Amino acid sequence: MVLLLVAIIMGAVAAFMARSFIQGQSQTVQQTTKTIIVAASSVDVGMVLTEPYIAEIQWHSATLPEGAFTSKEEFLSAGRRYALVPIARNEPILRTKVAEAGNGGILSAMLDKNMRAVTIRVDDVSGVAGFILPGSRVDVALIRTETTGEGPTTSSNIFLQNVKVLATDQVTGVTVEKAAVVARAVTLEVSTEDAQKILIAEKVGKLSLILRQNGNGATAENTRRITDRELLMLGPAKAEAKEAAAPAPRNDNTTVIIVRGAKPEEYSVKNGH
Repeated sequence: MVLLLVAIIMGAVAAFMARSFIQGQSQTVQQTTKTIIVAASSVDVGMVLTEPYIAEIQWHSATLPEGAFTSKEEFLSAGRRYALVPIARNEPILRTKVAEAGNGGILSAMLDKNMRAVTIRVDDVSGVAGFILPGSRVDVALIRTETTGEGPTTSSNIFLQNVKVLATDQVTGVTVEKAAVVARAVTLEVSTEDAQKILIAEKVGKLSLILRQNGNGATAENTRRITDRELLMLGPAKAEAKEAAAPAPRNDNTTVIIVRGAKPEEYSVKNGH
């Protein structure tokens, strides 16, 4: 009977301790559970994040990601917010990924430190048939015609390399529908000095963009000025030009025709004889 009584008491103590532990764990979870704002659907660059595009979910952690929003009211309190980068569905929306309206707009928020945005006009050829999209890297070439002592000369010169494309027309994000449209203007991210070069180059000639490979480093390549005269002197054309420029071989003989009866005969006679 004593052993049975001791067992009952120990069981009761163990049950009480287990209940206290479970309650303590539950209270800890409740204390560390917070809410966080995530994207309710996929978001492209430049989209306005209105209430249908955001969702408030539980965040089971003692700490939140830096720059996170904890409620819809907090997120919407600043008015319109733009997406600076693509945001996947259920991805936390951080302050570094959005920009507030009234602070210079989406384009100024996308600029890196000490960089400027400049827009150039393009067509379906100079814009690489519409395959240049926001986020692409391009080289900028200047094509112009000059008059020299040898006549008019057309030249092409790459004066900017590995330039980031910020927008095409007024599109800062990329979707299948937007990618199918050939842009008429391309906005580039450049330094202040390079922006001045582009503005002057547009006045003296025609600008054309050359698309670079994705992930191509920022290392500048050695380029040189190419003229139309060089194109005429390439390959077979060069040999033909040399043949045309070579003097004709000298012929010291003269052909004399003598007719005997009805039969003409030709004789080669050296000059001077």
